[in-house]
Amino acid sequence: MAKRKHTAQRSRINEGAQRPGFTRRSNMAPPSARRNNAVWLALGGMGVLGVIVVAAYAAGWIGQPGATPSPSPAPRPSFANLAPPSATPLANPPSAPAGDGTTATIVTDLGIIVIELYTDSAPVAAQNFINLAEAGFYNGVGFHRIIPGFMIQGGDPLGTGGGGPGYEIRDDAVVGDYSRGQVAMARPANRDGSKIPDSAGSQFFILVEDSSFLQSGGYAIFGNVTEGMDVVDQIVSEPNAGDEGNGGTALEPVIMRSVTIQRP
Repeated sequence: MAKRKHTAQRSRINEGAQRPGFTRRSNMAPPSARRNNAVWLALGGMGVLGVIVVAAYAAGWIGQPGATPSPSPAPRPSFANLAPPSATPLANPPSAPAGDGTTATIVTDLGIIVIELYTDSAPVAAQNFINLAEAGFYNGVGFHRIIPGFMIQGGDPLGTGGGGPGYEIRDDAVVGDYSRGQVAMARPANRDGSKIPDSAGSQFFILVEDSSFLQSGGYAIFGNVTEGMDVVDQIVSEPNAGDEGNGGTALEPVIMRSVTIQRP
């Protein structure tokens, strides 16, 4: 269910140059001229040799690779210092989703998505999302799973569905309904589909349709899309691998270029 760097061909030099010929003995020049000719031949040979050496160096036969390699992609920053949020689940959660006005803006390849965060009804998940966003954790991460008629899922730095921030968070009580536009935490499940408590990390999903069947799943609802559901709809319509592997694996994941937090 919803859970998140050519070998260039070297140039080659044609070394098959013809050896210089000699004039016939009956037409040979005087010894002094021959000595001068020998000097010029030697100098000319050295020049040719120099050209060959320079060309061989440029081709990569000596001294260096034949072609400048393409630059490697910039490595993803280290997030070794990330830690679970200090917030704790509410003993008496409100009856409806609530927040203090904090929002998150996700800039994707297809447009912008704005999410109202439920900081008051899902304090653990909301604070976790805020911490990760402000650390730059989501920047460059894609929506790796898309299921038309259901949801889009992102937040996995590995892009496989098995990645996370290196820790798990505690579960908030589920407040609200799993309706279109709601944003909830993804997490692994047992083979029989039963939930694994306190196992969410960085992955989240956005619903594109009402999904009441999730009501007993325990996926903390921590936000709602207030702008950009048209972008979410575009993302969910991108090519996917169907039911293979994790189910709905995006063939060309839409990337979150930045995720920024706006406080009231």
